[in-house]
Amino acid sequence: MRLSNETEGAIMNRMKAALTLSAVLLGATASAPALAWHHGRVHFGVFIGAPFYPWYYPPYYYPYYPPAVVAAPAAPPTYIEQGGAQAAPAQQSQGYWYYCAESKTYYPYVKECPAGWQRVTPQPAPGG
Repeated sequence: MRLSNETEGAIMNRMKAALTLSAVLLGATASAPALAWHHGRVHFGVFIGAPFYPWYYPPYYYPYYPPAVVAAPAAPPTYIEQGGAQAAPAQQSQGYWYYCAESKTYYPYVKECPAGWQRVTPQPAPGG
């Protein structure tokens, strides 16, 4: 059974369209891993003539990374000793007591003596 030329032409056009569609789908499936390198972006467009770039792929634009944060440790605290009017004497290391005539008490009961310390030989307590 022989088909007419119109029917044969229509069948041929449908076969061409089906083959073209399958070729496009096969190309899209094969290029899916390649698209993963471009972070899933797909570009569509039409151009006529040669591309503007002398290479096949467009140039890669590096992402912007903000500068690193650098934290320097804080400087240790600085302590400055302020000298008093007169330093307190050492704690009975020489075998003496120190008496403040102004407050009428002995060191270490009073830590400062504006009039100055008097060195006194130790005396036992009365009745002891």
